[in-house]
Amino acid sequence: MATATAPAGPATTATAAAAAAPLARAEQFIWLTARVLEQRRFAFHFLGGDADPVDAALGAYLGGDGGYGHALDPDLRGPLSHPLHTAHALRVLDGLGRCSGQRIERLCGHLTRVSTPEGALPVVAPGPGGYPAAPYHPPHDDPPGDLLTTGPVVGILHRNRVWHAWLFRATDFCWDRVENLRRSHPYEVQSAVAFLDGAPDRARASAAADRLGRLAREQRLVVLDPAHEDAYPPAPGYGPRERLHPYDFARRPESLARGWFTDAELRRSLDHLAALQQPDGGWPVHRGAWAPGSSLERRPIATLEALLTLRAYGLLPGRAQAV
Repeated sequence: MATATAPAGPATTATAAAAAAPLARAEQFIWLTARVLEQRRFAFHFLGGDADPVDAALGAYLGGDGGYGHALDPDLRGPLSHPLHTAHALRVLDGLGRCSGQRIERLCGHLTRVSTPEGALPVVAPGPGGYPAAPYHPPHDDPPGDLLTTGPVVGILHRNRVWHAWLFRATDFCWDRVENLRRSHPYEVQSAVAFLDGAPDRARASAAADRLGRLAREQRLVVLDPAHEDAYPPAPGYGPRERLHPYDFARRPESLARGWFTDAELRRSLDHLAALQQPDGGWPVHRGAWAPGSSLERRPIATLEALLTLRAYGLLPGRAQAV
């Protein structure tokens, strides 16, 4: 979506100050509430910080098996490595431009070991029980492969030109799931977009995205008018306010999901996202709260995602203003 250029002079200064205010408030929220990882990520993305401290903070979640654990994704507590944590770690590394090297080779080896017979990733890997987890991520002795985790992982690895034997069958799994979706739910569609945005076959990805966008609109999986959210009922198992908006699917203008929405629909959703910032400077989390620690840790993550999306569409300055 094109962003109009502000005129030179006092209006430009006022506009820049207005845009910087939400970022300054979010910075205070991050310092007050976030884990070290989210603090380092904020410093990297918005304060001109170095990537190495982010990398070091992420390394604290790395297990001896090459996977990630220790509640990197706040919904799965405990030290065990799970694919949901891997997807989170790769998003962090992708933002740093560091999805390469021996670490990724080891990670792909780990993914090979935890994959299902069809080559896909479950959401939660089987392992010793006893560690707390969100009720919507129940453990299984023989968990099925899921697009929810496989799609984002495969998409990021392809976008970073990672080649590993594990990717062949995992990619086939994603294509099969995406191209045969008939009924879905918002997070699954979001994960499908993450796959398609990185898939090497761009013509096939574009065709699949077009069909997926029609499905999302027809099944009312995306809120097209924030003023009438009640017209878009939450999916089964979702929280009362757990709905996804255009900015949740098209996180950046170059996403294939951007083509699903008119300029007016996208702008309404971005205005809605900006307006969701709370008085404390953070963004809310609408999924069901199940543990105090998980809810507290997820808000800074949601805040970073909101800031990065708003900046990608030119609605925030590149860096926080010095105070």
